Amino acid sequence: MIDDLYSARLLRLAAEMPRAGRLAQPDATSEKVSKLCGSRVVVDVKVEDGHVADFAQDVKACALGQAAASVLGAHVIGASLQELESTRDAFRSMLKAGGPAPEGRFGDLALLAPVKDYPARHTSTLLAFEAVAEAVRHAVERRA
Repeated sequence: MIDDLYSARLLRLAAEMPRAGRLAQPDATSEKVSKLCGSRVVVDVKVEDGHVADFAQDVKACALGQAAASVLGAHVIGASLQELESTRDAFRSMLKAGGPAPEGRFGDLALLAPVKDYPARHTSTLLAFEAVAEAVRHAVERRA
């Protein structure tokens, strides 16, 4: 059971964190923290024409949170606010309600489907997507 959760592919994702660090002058920043485990994600974004043009993340999380952030970092450039929010919502539904995995550029989140059986891990697994959706929303609102 727990072995299904921490597959070799998931652990490899967690170890390979694309876009780690911080941006010098982001359009917006968001920080999310899991009160249960202390996992923390800070994301910085630059947005152009409603799409993510640059992105960086500082992730201090468990392997599950790191794996989700890794999928985000690998595919976030070019994503719109609508795409990020729908991915976040589908990801949350997959974990909390057994819904289908997100599709498209963030389809690798399907690797995290076994997390649905571990409710205490949901928040830390969702942090990066919660943070990026908030940051992009703030950036878009500031430009409007």
